[in-house]
Amino acid sequence: MKTLRFPHPLVLLVGFILLAMLLSYVLPAGEFARHADAATGRDVVVAGSYHRVPATPVSVAQAMVAIPKGMADAASVIFFVFLAGGTFTVIDQTGALHRGVDWLLGKLRGHQLLVIPIISLLFATMGALENMQEEIIPLIPVLLVLMRRLGYPVLTAAAVSIGAAAVGAAFSPLNPFQVGIAQKLAQLPLLSGAGFRLVFLALALVIWIGGTMRYAAKNRVEPELTTDAEAATSGAGRHGIVLLLLLLTFAAFTYGVLNLGWEFEQMGALFFVLGVLAGLIGGLGLNGTADAFITGFRDLAFSALLIGFARAIFVVLEQGHIVDTIVNGMSAPLAQLPVTLSALSMIGVHTALHLPVPSVSGQAVLTMPILTPLSDLLGLPRQVTVLAYQYGAGLCEIITPTNGALVAIVAACGARFDQWWKFVLPLYLGLLSLAALAVIIGVAIGLS
Repeated sequence: MKTLRFPHPLVLLVGFILLAMLLSYVLPAGEFARHADAATGRDVVVAGSYHRVPATPVSVAQAMVAIPKGMADAASVIFFVFLAGGTFTVIDQTGALHRGVDWLLGKLRGHQLLVIPIISLLFATMGALENMQEEIIPLIPVLLVLMRRLGYPVLTAAAVSIGAAAVGAAFSPLNPFQVGIAQKLAQLPLLSGAGFRLVFLALALVIWIGGTMRYAAKNRVEPELTTDAEAATSGAGRHGIVLLLLLLTFAAFTYGVLNLGWEFEQMGALFFVLGVLAGLIGGLGLNGTADAFITGFRDLAFSALLIGFARAIFVVLEQGHIVDTIVNGMSAPLAQLPVTLSALSMIGVHTALHLPVPSVSGQAVLTMPILTPLSDLLGLPRQVTVLAYQYGAGLCEIITPTNGALVAIVAACGARFDQWWKFVLPLYLGLLSLAALAVIIGVAIGLS
């Protein structure tokens, strides 16, 4: 009997685009009124302002046009992936990455499993600080080199990077794109409830990192080590300079994102300069550096373009004017539930909403002005309402195929999405249970 296989990522995303198109014929079109919010610098919805608007069903032709529109909307991310991905291919072809990996494995000889918690904590920290996602895509080839040298399955590269970053972001006390915006909209002090969140962040990382280590150890195969005597005795100085440039670039990248408000354009320019310098210092020459960039562009083209396809789903829903209809339809029944059950149901609502609304910050702007006054009527602490949003939307990032960065990273690992689901679902359910416990405790203690 032939087993069913998960659809190709491109087939899956086009299917979601067509589903969004069909929903524009089924669901009534509607909108909330919006106003500019000075605290967040964004347009936010006005609670209770939902109203019907003339139907605008999306045709097949419009749905197809939404694909290049989605790519245009995500252009800055896509070109960042190309530029940064090309840069890491340049660095790889200089031999510096392999030398760096060899050095790391030498230092951790007998304790290679420690690579997983070390890298996971680094990415979880960046997720907690700045919601790192798309920025991870170009790093996957580097992580794959490391994981293969350790004999770990390719999905481990996705788990220690996008997975750890998403968990860090979902439980973060200070992620500006999730808890920061949500607390502003709920009129709560920034960093309020930070101690409570830190406790559950630590527990969440124990679950995620422990599960990743168990998966890696269980599926490890003995790596085929290759030696190159000439490479081992030559180019050490050049490799060291290239790796130092890489470290300095990451330092500049972190500073620029956290302190200078850098966007993907500035990040892409930074990595492009790194690639040029690395190629020249690493001995590739101008033509060799250009060829390496082209190889990197080609290798990451599919992963980068998946981001645009994922964005097209939201473009279709917006054209059909049904995003607000979905939000209104899901939030209205919460008013009929007891307080604790309402809080737990909010996690479910935010999880479901994150399929059509793939931006966590966009979801906060869309839902918090509606759920905050509802929480007041129910006697539900506003801080718990923010927690429910964080956990529901944030944790959905590690399972939803409408998350372009996740789909792109799994594809870059050379794995199928059903393989990722098989790995991630048990951990996701554990994290969701932890989130539910946090919400229940938050309600019980009146978290403020």
